[in-house]
Formats: sequence, C-alpha cells, structure tokens
Amino acid sequence: MSKCAACHNPLKDGTGPALKDLEQRHKWADHNELLKWINNPAVYMKDDPYTQGLKAKYNNLMMTGFADVTLKDVDDMVAYINDAAKEKPKTAVTEEKPATSSSLIFGIISLILAIIALILMRVNSSLKKLSDEAEGISRPDPVPFYKNKIYIAILALALFILAGYFLSKAAIGLGRQKDYQPEQPIYYSHKVHAGINQVNCLYCHGGAWESKSATIPSVNVCMNCHKGIQTYEKGPKLYTEEGVEVNGTAEIMKLYEYAGFDPKNAAAWDPSKAKPIEWVKIHNLPDHVYFSHAQHTRAGKVQCQSCHGEITAMDEVKQVAELSMGWCVNCHRQTKVDFNYDSTKGNKFYSIYEKFHNDIKNHKMDSVTVKDIGGLECQKCHY
Repeated sequence: MSKCAACHNPLKDGTGPALKDLEQRHKWADHNELLKWINNPAVYMKDDPYTQGLKAKYNNLMMTGFADVTLKDVDDMVAYINDAAKEKPKTAVTEEKPATSSSLIFGIISLILAIIALILMRVNSSLKKLSDEAEGISRPDPVPFYKNKIYIAILALALFILAGYFLSKAAIGLGRQKDYQPEQPIYYSHKVHAGINQVNCLYCHGGAWESKSATIPSVNVCMNCHKGIQTYEKGPKLYTEEGVEVNGTAEIMKLYEYAGFDPKNAAAWDPSKAKPIEWVKIHNLPDHVYFSHAQHTRAGKVQCQSCHGEITAMDEVKQVAELSMGWCVNCHRQTKVDFNYDSTKGNKFYSIYEKFHNDIKNHKMDSVTVKDIGGLECQKCHY
C-alpha cells in the first residue's frame, strides 16, 4: 500500500480517486485487469476509455506504473482497502489524568516536615524558658532567630541544596529542545498529508530507510503532487498554534514561488530553476552522537511515531521526545528486536547472532532486546 498511499486514500479523493468500492468500478472486479493497469498504465490506457477519463478528470496526471507488483500484491491491496472502508466501531476514550510527580510530592512532604521541626524547636525553647522561670533559674535572653548560627547554617545549607538542584537540572537541559515548534516558511500540515491523505513518510523522507539522515524533500518532490493540486479546498480548516486561520491555497502559492512554477503556464515549468525551501530544522543531536535512521527504521523496524510522536495528527510539527542519552538508553533496554529469521524470510540483518537464535530455539530466552546485542555500548553512539 505504500506505493498507492502517495496519491490514493481508501475513503477520499486525493491526487487520484478514492479506492473504496474499487471492485465495483470498470473491470476491477477481475484482479488480473487491475494488475495490467497497475503494471503499465500507459499501455492499458491506449484502448480503454474509462482510464482515459480518469486521466482527464485528475488534471491529465497519469498514474505511475509499478512493474514489480504481482497478482498476490493486488489481492492483498484490495483486501486492505475493503477492510479500511468498513465502518469502524466507535470506542469511548477516557481522558487520562497526568500522574503526579513523585519528586514533587517528596519535596512538599520535606518542606512540611522542616516547618514542623522549626515549630517544635521554638516550642521546646519556650517550654525551657518557662521551666527555668518556675525554678528561679536566670538565663540570658535567647539569641534572635536571624542571629542564631545554627538556624543560619541550616538555612544556608537548604538554599545551597535548592540552588544545586535547579542548577543541575538546568545544566542537564542545555541543548535539549523538547516542545520546540518553530514557524516554518510554508505552513505544511503533516496531519493533512500523512494523516488524512495517507502519504507515506518515506515518499518525502526516503533517506530514513536508506541512510543516516531522513533528509528533507526537495521542491521537485513537493511538485510531484502540487503541480496538479493547485488549491486547498476539500481539506479541514487549518490553524496556527495561536488559533489564526491559514489560507491553504496561499501556502501552495508560496511553494510555487520557490519552484518557479506558473500554474497558468504549467507546460513551461523548468524544475532545474527551483530554489530550496529554507525549512527550520527541529530535531538536533549533539555533534558527538552518531544516529542512523536506516539502522532504526529498516533494521530495527522502529516506527516514525516512536521518536517523533503522533506526527499524522500534527499540523505544525514540534519535538515530542527529549532525545536525551537517558531517553535513548531506556528505549534500548526495553525495545525487543525482530529476530524472526530463516534462510528465506525474516530480518536478515540479525542473522549473524547465531547464539541468540539457538537460545530462542532451545527456549533459553524468549526475546532479544537492543541491549542484548550491544545497544548500550558507548561506541555504538559515540565514536
């Protein structure tokens, strides 16, 4: 479905038609006919008025051919579409209350106990003075609170501990950008693209599957769709974080300025003259940290949402995770590796760990975590 999702949605029209009730249209009940269309649209369209009409309806855009798609792939795709088109039962959502921080409770209790201790010390001093007066013992007046060396020492120690706590907390947070949400040169809604229209993350961020960096899509990648989609009319209303409504069509026009594209003269567009969009980078790691997207998404099969949050529900993207060393280490301790592998299928990346495969077969262990395969070794991330 990743090849289809860039242009199609099961329920709504996108760059191409919605795929709901696909088998009730044209000849698509015969999956062999559908396979011919997917494998080579240009050849199929020559003698087929229905698909010629689709091309005319959708801004004369022809579907990309996928010669590697098989009949089984088509069967699986149709089954997925039919399932997605079914009305899903609504489930009640219970609003979760944020858990109270244990450190906050500990701090409050400590403060209360300190106040009680001071009160008891004052009470003890007063009782001792009354006792001395009853016995006729004359003692000098007690030293005022603000001149008492013991009280001053206790107060200084408390302030030192408090200042140290906040200073260390601030130092730990240096360079972290959790909840960082900059304003971008073009209002780009991941909710509309990746969520509603189900554009696959890898369509724009192909490097996340193949290399260290996820990469930012070029203007030409954006224009693959927006050469045809020139207005924003059917999607939900867009708003900034401050609640200001955004004109989606005007944002598309900003894209055209970077692309050097004139929608009134589309045929004259020269992609080589496009200028890169100056996107503001959100997620940054220190220079001494090595991180590979491919290692996580392809070998580890980690979903994008694990680090980037519910990206398909975000209009303006923000950094959700703190991306600290402790955050990464905890994930490596808890995340189980997809170790299923044999000579014909499975995750071949982990085929070299023969001992663990044998231990799983012999039921000495039921799963393998990233920690087990060296995920906590310093040189894995620092080199």
